[in-house]
Amino acid sequence: MPRSSLTGTRIRERRILQGIRQSHLAERVGISPSYLNLIEHNRRRIGGKLLNDIAAVLNVEPSLLAEGAESVLIALLREAVAEAGEQGVEIEQAESFAGHYPGWARLVVAQRRQIAALGRAVETLTDRLTHDPHLAATLHEVLDTISAVRSTASILAETREIEPEWRDRFHRNINEDATRLAEGAQALVTYLDGASDARRDVQSPQEEIEAFFVAHDFHFPALEDESLTPEEIMHDASELVSGSAVSQALKLLRQYAVDAKAVPLAELRAVVDELGPDPFRIAVHLGMDQGVIMRRLAALPELEAGLVACDGSGTLVFRKPLPGFPLPRFSAACPLWPLYRALTRPMAPLHMRMEQQGRGTVPMGGSLFDAYAVALPKGPATVNTDPIFEAQMLFLPVPGEEREVWRGGVVQVGANCRICPRMECHARREPSIIADGF
Repeated sequence: MPRSSLTGTRIRERRILQGIRQSHLAERVGISPSYLNLIEHNRRRIGGKLLNDIAAVLNVEPSLLAEGAESVLIALLREAVAEAGEQGVEIEQAESFAGHYPGWARLVVAQRRQIAALGRAVETLTDRLTHDPHLAATLHEVLDTISAVRSTASILAETREIEPEWRDRFHRNINEDATRLAEGAQALVTYLDGASDARRDVQSPQEEIEAFFVAHDFHFPALEDESLTPEEIMHDASELVSGSAVSQALKLLRQYAVDAKAVPLAELRAVVDELGPDPFRIAVHLGMDQGVIMRRLAALPELEAGLVACDGSGTLVFRKPLPGFPLPRFSAACPLWPLYRALTRPMAPLHMRMEQQGRGTVPMGGSLFDAYAVALPKGPATVNTDPIFEAQMLFLPVPGEEREVWRGGVVQVGANCRICPRMECHARREPSIIADGF
């Protein structure tokens, strides 16, 4: 019997498991007990609002009632095969494998999650060890202290006659330097212990700003309804420590408030329902700046969208990450991103499709993203002054049903060169530390 025809059976099993009477469930969802009885015996089809209402009373996801837990397991198995990029796997047998050996299937899924977590930890550690300015400064301080201790000890060991006053001074210097060395080493160990957590031990102003925006899910209702000012929101910004981070975050919040007033979310939602999330079509429809629309789409809570912005030097000045599309923490990003191509074509909007390397391949259902990028002048135009451009890139995951509709090419990109598995890349700056097939 097809899984979709067993929805009633699953409803009955969940209801009995939770000790809910049939009449009580029927009353809660607004139908008669006799009609619910027909549903539970699979004699009436169910879907839409009624299925959602029953799922809400039973406190389960509607998909678990409509398709069963095995469908989720099958989907995860397919994702595991896609990420591994294995061409010889009998992916069409995933349903049979999950049905006959659910325990083994769950083990495969659990190992896939563990491998993904280890991969993220490797990326984070590599990025920190290679490019983290705090780590470099700490190591230099430790080495300088060791050199000072060694120099002072050498004087004491090689000089036979030293006046007591100078000897005491050298001893005091060694003691002070040894204390500094111990403190520096302890700080270094503590820092490395937390290196696998990308949100811990925030050091740079950019990281502080990102932690602040992540804590608010990149959405500020108080700025949307103008109940608070950017300055008032900053009063409770515990994530912002440095003065530079406070200054930059305040500037971003003020920009957010201006954007929210120009394009209210209610108006944006209506246009997205009509035209889709294409920022360039929306900008034309509303007669608004393309950059404003891209920032507003990134602030739309229900839309799964990532956003990055860079200045003319290519330095990332804003980052809203998205699952499946990792952003580098300290090092430079992939030069193949449409974000950087937009800088070479100011004012010309770009719409491209990207595939994130190391996350599967297109035929197997890898991580595909629609990318919208544009470079716009920053600030008002002045006489006899070259404009300063800032580029933005909005990226959205491609739904499965739209993968075959795209007729353009797919740009293969990575996070950065050091953790990109694409060895034969003409844009590569430095060797990758990741072996083929990682």
